[in-house]
Amino acid sequence: MNTQRWMSIKFFSFFLTWGIFLPYWAGWMINTKGISVSEASLIMSFGLIARGLSTLFAFPYLSGKLSSKLILHIAGIGTLVAIICYIPASSFASLLIVTIVLHIFYPTLMPALDSAAGVLVQSKQLRHYGRSRQWGSIGFVSVGMILTIFTGMLGDEVILWALLLGIAGFVCLGFMRAPVILSEKPQVDQTQKGGMLHLFRIKHFSLVILIVILLQAAHATYYNYGYIFLQEINAPMYLIGLIINIAVIAEIIFFSIADKRFNKFSVGSLLTLAAIGSTVRWILVFAFPSVIIFCIAQTLHAFSFAMAHYAFMKYLIKNIPHAQIPKAQGIYSALALSWSTAVFTIFGGYLYEIEPRFAFIGMIVCTIPGMVLALVYRRLEVRMKAKPSI
Repeated sequence: MNTQRWMSIKFFSFFLTWGIFLPYWAGWMINTKGISVSEASLIMSFGLIARGLSTLFAFPYLSGKLSSKLILHIAGIGTLVAIICYIPASSFASLLIVTIVLHIFYPTLMPALDSAAGVLVQSKQLRHYGRSRQWGSIGFVSVGMILTIFTGMLGDEVILWALLLGIAGFVCLGFMRAPVILSEKPQVDQTQKGGMLHLFRIKHFSLVILIVILLQAAHATYYNYGYIFLQEINAPMYLIGLIINIAVIAEIIFFSIADKRFNKFSVGSLLTLAAIGSTVRWILVFAFPSVIIFCIAQTLHAFSFAMAHYAFMKYLIKNIPHAQIPKAQGIYSALALSWSTAVFTIFGGYLYEIEPRFAFIGMIVCTIPGMVLALVYRRLEVRMKAKPSI
């Protein structure tokens, strides 16, 4: 199979399930399992802690021992088993345990797929990362459109069964023939080219990872409480899925043009634009709590998430050695997409119970420092470019 097509299918099938889990899962537990918002935020935060441990330690370690294809397969099967365990779970304790187990396996698929894409780009087997990644966004948005219809007709109970079906499909697709380089076990000498701390000695890695940690953490309130916030501002139930997916449509558009339109933008410039877009997004939601303004703010997801993610991938492909890519992805997933989000999920939940809008404006404590650091990094890039080579 064509490598570009294979990568596109893998992104599509994973994000098809992520489009169910990310926006709806906290709401599903609240509405079907009878737990409170604070209990759901605590459960999801512990899940994010487990996700961070898994992606920071287990994923990089296994990447040095097993092929990328086998890691994807193991994580997919583990996820399927965990989802099945949600069926009998009903108490706070049982939901907490199952959620922790789920986060050990499920989110690992994301850095595993991005690591595979990074390896394929570096080996010249994948020409366009953005073109394949956009199919992930298409999967995310398409399932939201369909799920909205079924939740409107059958209630939130259908969310669990949709996720279970999607994960089962992902596992089945895992038996497809993968590119040869992803089916090979890593060579011993590759795994010994430096530990995780070696990454922080790579020029500006510490600064870039700190910026993306701040920018991705700022999505904590949206990811966990966006669904119930839309109910709070009286959005029609049958439109909530569509409204949520406006963000992903914007993301699709960005990834479809990123390789062509933003290829010449520096990483610092991209991160600065992402921080500005994110700050404006949360200010709009806070200042104008209406469905129409929320929809407009959703288009800024192309900046707040997609551009920040693309900037990090651009930095990674250009600066990180092949053997260190899984470690870099593990750090990114653990710190930017897991632990920082866990902290701000609790922070956002506390603010949400005071006043729902406060949970959104509270996220600028991430975006404004992120913007300042991005400008600092952009200035460093300009100096490096102007410095004459010896």
